[in-house]
Amino acid sequence: MENFNISPETLTSFVVEYGVNILAAIATLVVGLWIVKFIIKGVSKALVKSNVEAALQTFLKSLISMLLKVMVYISALGVLGVQMTSFIAVLGAAGLAVGLALQGSLANFAGGVLILFFKPFRVGDFIEGGGESGTVERIDILHTVLVTPQNQTIVIPNGGLANSAITNYSKKEVRRVDFAVGIGYTSDPKTARAVMLELLNADERTLQEPAAPIVVMTNLGDSSLDLSVRAWVKSEDYWKYYWENLEKIKEELDKAGVEIPFPQRDVHIYNED
Repeated sequence: MENFNISPETLTSFVVEYGVNILAAIATLVVGLWIVKFIIKGVSKALVKSNVEAALQTFLKSLISMLLKVMVYISALGVLGVQMTSFIAVLGAAGLAVGLALQGSLANFAGGVLILFFKPFRVGDFIEGGGESGTVERIDILHTVLVTPQNQTIVIPNGGLANSAITNYSKKEVRRVDFAVGIGYTSDPKTARAVMLELLNADERTLQEPAAPIVVMTNLGDSSLDLSVRAWVKSEDYWKYYWENLEKIKEELDKAGVEIPFPQRDVHIYNED
């Protein structure tokens, strides 16, 4: 077997030629990673001060850290003398291919970022969006999980949810309760109004702000005088308030002799010779 001997002159030339680049690359790597760590700490503090959701905080810190570290590694390879043009081109082509393959997931990912950043709803809110409604149980980067009043779990992709109209029933602290009540044409609307206002004002859950309860006539129907009864309550009291007072309205109007009509039709029969 042939022996390969490296002369001291060759070894010295190699160390002189590449040693400086290796040391510079190591220095670039160490300093670069330290700067990345420092930047991530600053980003973390800024996100906490901005009250960004915890899930979005974790994701943004991971994403920024990964991108900065890739830049540091590329810089270190460049210092070593590695030609990065071809490498970056291959990396770009691979990224494009992955992006096309995961187009739907990327749309959901972008929707999740928008939802977590702009906060159209939070965990615990009752919302309607994407053709579904329920209480928000969890907000992930790709999906939002709702629980319906029937205790069914619905998983909605964030891409479609972020691009749909969203109704948040829990966003405001107070909501207006609307009752539609019809009374007979022979009944006195003033009496009906007085009865219902007394009933609602006696309920301690009824708020006087932003407006006191009102009863107005909205339509002269085919068989009834249509009244709209409106009162403001706290959002958490909405449904219980509505169900209980709807029943009480019927009871109090009956006691006051106010007729609540039902659809009826008069049929006239004519006998012709």
